[in-house]
Amino acid sequence: MNTTAASVSNENSPDAVTGAVPPPAVPDDLHAFKQAFRRHAAGVAIVTALDPEGRPVGFTATSLASLSAVPPLATFNMARSASAWRAITETDRVVIHMLGARNRAVAQIMARDASERFIGDHWHVGPHGLPIINDVTAWMSGRILERVSVHNNAVVVVQIEEGELGEDAAPLLYHERAYRTPGEIV
Repeated sequence: MNTTAASVSNENSPDAVTGAVPPPAVPDDLHAFKQAFRRHAAGVAIVTALDPEGRPVGFTATSLASLSAVPPLATFNMARSASAWRAITETDRVVIHMLGARNRAVAQIMARDASERFIGDHWHVGPHGLPIINDVTAWMSGRILERVSVHNNAVVVVQIEEGELGEDAAPLLYHERAYRTPGEIV
């Protein structure tokens, strides 16, 4: 893949004459761009919240990152077309769950159709009435500070207020369109 800044097909700055903003830049080789990120192993997390009617919503996320330790801030990305987006825009609280290898089945449940994600005994009601996934390696509850829209997606910033560590385990990773665990230490 030779996708560099120079090989991006257009700029994202407004036209100097019309002020029109062009569509997002697209790498010349979109397939290579996607393949590069498929090769990047990422930890699997689940984000849960309540929709405006008080029903649980959730989704898997591989974009979870620590933003700051003091104050404790975390971020995740999501598509604004995701089934949970409306709930995330209309609530101020979420729970972020870190998954271990033993949580592969629940990750698959949370990647199903939204109507099937909370059928079963893999979760319980936690602080503030929020859904907590059982037996995860850690969960953290917090308040949404910002939702930053970027094209069809968003970055969500959460200030962590409380949480719990579960049993330590090998992490669950997503790599090359499959759930995996880490290999040998190199």
